[in-house]
Order: sequence, then C-alpha cells, then structure tokens
Amino acid sequence: MESQPAQPTLRDYSPTKTRDFTAAMRLCLPPMMGLLPMGLAFGVAVAQSPLAWWWAPVFSTVIFAGSLEFILLGLVVAVAPLTTVALTAFLVNFRHVFYALSFPMRRVHGIGAKIYSTLTLTDSAWALTTSREAQTWSRRRILTVQACFQITWAASVTIGALGGSFIPEGVVGLDFALTAFFLVLCIDMCRNRKNVPVPLVALGCAVVGNLFFNDGMLVAAMILFVAFLLARYSALKVMNRRA
Repeated sequence: MESQPAQPTLRDYSPTKTRDFTAAMRLCLPPMMGLLPMGLAFGVAVAQSPLAWWWAPVFSTVIFAGSLEFILLGLVVAVAPLTTVALTAFLVNFRHVFYALSFPMRRVHGIGAKIYSTLTLTDSAWALTTSREAQTWSRRRILTVQACFQITWAASVTIGALGGSFIPEGVVGLDFALTAFFLVLCIDMCRNRKNVPVPLVALGCAVVGNLFFNDGMLVAAMILFVAFLLARYSALKVMNRRA
C-alpha cells in the first residue's frame, strides 16, 4: 500500500527568514535613503553645539525620535528645566498614541520583542504599516523594518557628528532636512490611504498656529490637530451606530 503524501501545514506556507529580510529591506530602502541626510544633519548639529560628538550616538540610540532629538538638542544646550523637557517630549511624541491604533503590534509576539517594537515605533515604521498587507506581516519582518531604520539613523547621525567639524559654519539648508523628510512621509501616506482632507487640516492647523501663537506655533498646531482627530473619531463612531 502506497503511503499518502504528507498534508501541507501552516508552517509550510510561512515566509522564510530570507524572504522576510529581503522584503523588509526592499520596503525600507527608499525611506532609509531619506533618513541618511536627516541623520547627517542632526549629527552635524551636535558637532557644532557645545556638546561632545559622542552625544550624537547616545541621542540616536536611546531617544531614537528624529524630530524630538532636534528639539531636545536645543533644550539640553540651553539647560532647560526638566519639566520643560518632559512636557515637550510628551507633546511632540503624542502622535504615537494614534500610531499604536493601526500598528500591527498583535503580530509581534514576546515581551522583549514588544518592548523593542514600542521603542522603535517611528514615523517611518508606521508609514510602512498603514497598508492592509502589512497587517499580516510576520514578527520577523516587522522587527527587521524597525531595526533597519534604527541602525540607519544611528549610523548616519554618528557619521555626521564625526564629520561635522569639517563643514563650514556658513552652510545653510541642513535644518530643512527634517521638514523635507516629513513631507515625503506625508506624500506616501496620502498615496496609501488616499485621504486628502486630513493633511489639509494639518496644514490649516499649522497656519492658524503660526498666525496666532508665533513661537508657540508647534504646540498650538498639534493641540488643534489632535482635537480635530478626536472630533472626527467621535463623529465617525456616531455615524456607524446610526448606520
């Protein structure tokens, strides 16, 4: 009697390590190219500040939040009060609360993996996980994506800090690297979500904040935009109930 062939199991269809790594690298390559100039710019900023160059890899590894690092650098140099630093960090990174609502954290198993994934949940990682396909990624692919961004950021910041002393002080435009990077992320998100009104509202909040709050524009704009998101969520919830 001929033996029956073994039935395929779920494991047979799971992606291999090589496929996960290759897919993650292919997805990360364009954003990684965008991280390089921004990381170099931050490294140069650290090198041209009163801080020692080795603070650059410390910031990029421990904090690992591009926009917050740029802001904290100025606060640290100015010896700002700890309460100011804490409040600024809370307001700048408050958007991560909303990131967690759509990030596929349920696919990341294990306490250590969840802690690392939470630490490295950046704008770049979130932008790549907004598609429906990303909700089915394996833990290995998700963590590889996040690790690629962290390694790229830390390496570029360190290189920028080491070479920053050779750049003349008259060079301008490096401070725009952060803004340009966020614009690219916004364009990619609009292409995936096809939700044009939300970026327009964010732009409107920035304009209102600049007109009425001057130096407090960033905080005011973020508060206005968060209020809009909460109101939009409540309205959608009411509409779904009526439907």
